[in-house]
Amino acid sequence: LVWLLVLSLAWLGPALGGEDKDEEVIEEEEEKKEDEVLSDEIKEEDNVLVLHEHNFARALSEHQLLLVEFYAPWCGHCQQLAPAFAQAATELRNESSPARLGKVDATAQTALATEFGITSYPTLKLFRDGNRTHPLAYTGRMDSQGIVRWMQRRAGPSATLLRDTDTISAFISSQDLVVIGFFKDLRGEAAQAFFEVAAEMVDMTFGVAEAAELFQAYGLSADTVCLFKKFDERQTNFPVDPARGLDMAELTRLLRVHSLQLVMEFTNETSNQIFSAKIPHHMLLFLNKSSPEQLSLRDGFRAAAGGYRGEVRWPHGRDMEGGFGTPQPQCPLCPAQVLFVVVDVTGHGADVLPFFGMTTADAPTLRLVKMENNRKYQMEQDNFSDSAIRTFIQAVLDGKVKPHLLSAEPPEDWDTRPVKVLVGKTFEQVAFDETKNVFVKFYAPWCPHCQAMAAAWEELAERYKDRKDIVIAEMDSTANELENITIHGYPTLHYFPAGPGRKMVEYKSTRDVETFSKFLENGGTLPEEPPVSEVRGQPPCAGLGMDPAGWGRAQGQA
Repeated sequence: LVWLLVLSLAWLGPALGGEDKDEEVIEEEEEKKEDEVLSDEIKEEDNVLVLHEHNFARALSEHQLLLVEFYAPWCGHCQQLAPAFAQAATELRNESSPARLGKVDATAQTALATEFGITSYPTLKLFRDGNRTHPLAYTGRMDSQGIVRWMQRRAGPSATLLRDTDTISAFISSQDLVVIGFFKDLRGEAAQAFFEVAAEMVDMTFGVAEAAELFQAYGLSADTVCLFKKFDERQTNFPVDPARGLDMAELTRLLRVHSLQLVMEFTNETSNQIFSAKIPHHMLLFLNKSSPEQLSLRDGFRAAAGGYRGEVRWPHGRDMEGGFGTPQPQCPLCPAQVLFVVVDVTGHGADVLPFFGMTTADAPTLRLVKMENNRKYQMEQDNFSDSAIRTFIQAVLDGKVKPHLLSAEPPEDWDTRPVKVLVGKTFEQVAFDETKNVFVKFYAPWCPHCQAMAAAWEELAERYKDRKDIVIAEMDSTANELENITIHGYPTLHYFPAGPGRKMVEYKSTRDVETFSKFLENGGTLPEEPPVSEVRGQPPCAGLGMDPAGWGRAQGQA
């Protein structure tokens, strides 16, 4: 009877209200969570403000400078940034800066993501003085130091006011490189543009002067930006054009170019400078620094570099006095054509050797790289005299030298697999076979997006392996180069239809077997859609110019 009573109570418990109590508890917890979300309370994680739709306005009103990261929880780039972002937030808070950092899960807070036009992750935007309508895009480095320095420039004056000769002399001596703007009116448009440049270029130290005695002390009569260095040219002047004013983009580029040494050594510390200067051609001397004989080659290399610091004319064909047509050497107002770089093959430069198809045994040797497409040029026989180097550079600039293209050797079974393996040497005969439709994947072995779609590419090849008119192929673009096709991102998919004309169609739709198949069955046509990785905020892996193992992105930033 006792057991029957116990069992009866167990069965009847829900009917007597036990289940209702559980439901009430669940409902109370859900209401509590909902209240928390709807509240404008601002919580923090590692000194980063956790923002959402209901507390965003409060955060803007309470913080004069607020840098907000819009992220997606699944985004690998966001996960990589998170520790650096938190560290920067902690440093700024510890120094009692008015700048704070916040974050928004843009996949959950879709209204905020839509309002601020978030299409990729992570996206960082700076909100100043509560202004919600015109946030400033973040342009600094994606590391803790870069974030802190970028915010510090916006929290305080971007340039130090220099009032007298003693102050300005001490300022110039304080750093290896400083920039000083001499302006007769610090409230004028040119000076304000200078302050904006100073706010962006956080890796340089900026000062500003308006006293007449300082103009006279440095031989100036009009508004001028001066770059002072403890190497090469000690003072480089960039006069402000009275008619055009101060072009911020032009000044930024000029400062980047002329802040470099005449001959740079490629190291972990200098790589960011080398590539951020955006100089169109790089002349590289590969040598083994442990060899005194090879080190001596730097003298001729440096002698050749002097002629390529910049173009030979002042802007618009003017000479320094304002006339036209008179050539001027070392024009500081024109972009440098060629940057000279020494690469130690046993040091930091060892990592870039595969990009050139080289080993340490190839040193000493010379290469010229066109940065727009990463084309590499090689002398028929290395000659390290300054005259020979200048002659070679001019021949490349004049289009008289063909690029040196890498090609791996084709595997013995390259055409027996479902996915045909192409190399530089075999590409032409396969891709432009007029009897076949050829679908090629250009990839990098280290690229996670390429790895993710590898199975789908193999399945596609299996599906079409018996079709005589369709070829599914792939080429490792880190080991093979083509003269007329430049790959900018991985993976890149190109379709080469049968027939004459050497036609090529880039595939830009979803990367799955069924969509690939529809594309092939329709003769290489589909409605254009963004690649899946871009839709989800992760752009394709960067191409040769961004290859972590290649020249052009060798600084290794994400």
